[in-house]
Order: sequence, then structure tokens, then C-alpha cells
Amino acid sequence: MPVIGLTGNIASGKSLVSGILKELGARVIDADIVAREVVAPGTAGWRKIKETFGEGVLNPDLTVNRQILGSKVFNDPQQREKLNAITHPVIVEKIQAEVNTFRRSAPGPDKVLVIDAPLLIETDSDILVDEVWLVVIPEETQIERLIQRDGLTREQALARIRSQMPVSEKKKYAQVIIDNSRDADSTEKTVRKIWKEHFGGSGVETH
Repeated sequence: MPVIGLTGNIASGKSLVSGILKELGARVIDADIVAREVVAPGTAGWRKIKETFGEGVLNPDLTVNRQILGSKVFNDPQQREKLNAITHPVIVEKIQAEVNTFRRSAPGPDKVLVIDAPLLIETDSDILVDEVWLVVIPEETQIERLIQRDGLTREQALARIRSQMPVSEKKKYAQVIIDNSRDADSTEKTVRKIWKEHFGGSGVETH
């Protein structure tokens, strides 16, 4: 019943790797989806965000506007700490509950759970997993992808990258490092090779 923590800094291609692992048979918990759930309108997290950052970070439908909120916290460490204090404990709690359920219910070693979490290490959630798999790309490629994907300036892209734990530090926690600096086909071959080495075959049965 292995639990893998999949992480990587912004625009590293973690979602690509996560999708490949799902195709191979892993059950994936996406921490970004959990993060949206814990700040959905009416939740305690949503109320705290509105009180802390003001109604200006809300969309007309009252959902949190992640882009506006992000612009407030990426360049301000104190504001970022306030946001993290609101969201991280609840996110970790929900993920831990799912991991506990998985470990109790999985009948054998042929099932794999992947926690897809960009802040896996920063939130100490790596203690919940058996291995940390880290997706890496060169910083210049990160910058280019952020500019193209999110319409950021180079300075804005760098600010987002600099706001995260350096990849060099994250490598100290990782048992597996996945190079995503080439095309998607190359990454898929790499992931399939790692999967086969860890779990055998081309995939696992999860039903």
C-alpha cells in the first residue's frame, strides 16, 4: 500500500506526471483541489480569507479569486504567512484523513496512492508518504512556461519562483527525481520506467 508524495515547484510539469501516474493505475489526491475545497464560499477558511484580505479577493460569485489573492501574497512574505496559516493546517488534515483511509482500506500492496502537492515538503506533509518524487526543470524553462501560461512578466514569474523553497533544497528530501526538461513523451517514458522499477509491469489494478 505505497503512498507517494509527488511535488515540484511552480510550472515544473507536476500535473503532467500526475496524469501519467493516474493512467498507470494510481489513485491521485490533488492538493490544489483540496485547497479550493477548504476555501469554498461559506467555509471557515473562506471566512478567514475574507476577514484577512478583504472582499476585494472575491469573485462576483463569492469564490476566492486566486489570481488576485496570489498577487497580494507572492511579493509579501508576511501576507503569505497569513494565508498559509489559514489554509495549510486544514489542507494537511484533509489529506492525512484520506491517507489513513487508504491505508486501512487497501487490501494489498498492488495499490498506489499519490499525493500531488506543490507544498508537500514545506507543510511537513512528506511525513505522510513513503517516498517523495520531485519533478524538476531548469529555472529558465520555468520562467518561460509561467510567462506563456499565466501571462506574467519576467519579474512576476521570478517573484513566484523565489517565493518557493529552492529546488536544490527539495532534492534533499526526494527519493526519486523526475526530469521534465524535455518533451512530454520523454517525461512519460521516464515515469513509466520509474513505475516499472518500483511496482513492476506497466500499471496496477486499482479496482
